[in-house]
Amino acid sequence: MPQNDYIEQHIKRHGRRLDYDEKKRKKQARESHKISKDAQSLKGWKGKQFAKKRYAEKVAMKKKIKAHEESKLQGPSKPKEDDGEALPTYLLDRQQQNTAKAISSSIKQKRMEKADKFSVPLPKVRGISEEEMFKVIKTGKSKSKSWKRMITKHTFVGEGFTRRPVKMERIIRPSALRQKKANVVHPELGVTVLLPILSVKKNPQSPMYTQMGVLTKGTIIEVNVSELGLVTAGGKVVWGKYAQITNEPDRDGVVNEIGRASCRERV
Repeated sequence: MPQNDYIEQHIKRHGRRLDYDEKKRKKQARESHKISKDAQSLKGWKGKQFAKKRYAEKVAMKKKIKAHEESKLQGPSKPKEDDGEALPTYLLDRQQQNTAKAISSSIKQKRMEKADKFSVPLPKVRGISEEEMFKVIKTGKSKSKSWKRMITKHTFVGEGFTRRPVKMERIIRPSALRQKKANVVHPELGVTVLLPILSVKKNPQSPMYTQMGVLTKGTIIEVNVSELGLVTAGGKVVWGKYAQITNEPDRDGVVNEIGRASCRERV
């Protein structure tokens, strides 16, 4: 019976589970433990085949690392000076290789400069467990159902946000923990301004937290800077700028951030 592509169609229409990325990350993290367990427990013919496969993988990895280190140490080779003698066929493309290496180096340098431009003040943050992020809410007549969760961190919801019906709402965002504005420090001017939040762009903890609008330390959000009167080189008004949260909002009660270089323009 043909399976067709109904799985891909369902993903396109309805998306994936909210915890898909988290489950995928945990599965990848368990792979090393599974390999270690198989290496210790497998015996006989299966053990020999497993050891042979692991040996081939390690040899290939060592060869790749060695080749990478050699290419770093050698660098681009200088072309031989023309002394009137004809070069053999296998040496004719040496100059082309040098050119290719130079182009590759320039591309890598440009990528590094771009990464520095969009670097964030806090590249690493502490991980937050689900037990700390969510509080279990007991429901039902005898309080035996525990499928509801309440977010214990500060969150951001849009202007037109409406709660779902009580019997269908699985994730509860408390009104007291909703934030609409943030204290943003301008990196160049060195001033602090209170600006409204437009959206949550990236939460380093999990894509699910980004979708729910959770505000934790290290989260990248977009703030409205139209009141500051910033104008780009092309004469357009800057509408939104990205900023990173540098404090713990659930401890301080406010959201403090440092602005970034990238911006969105408003025509």
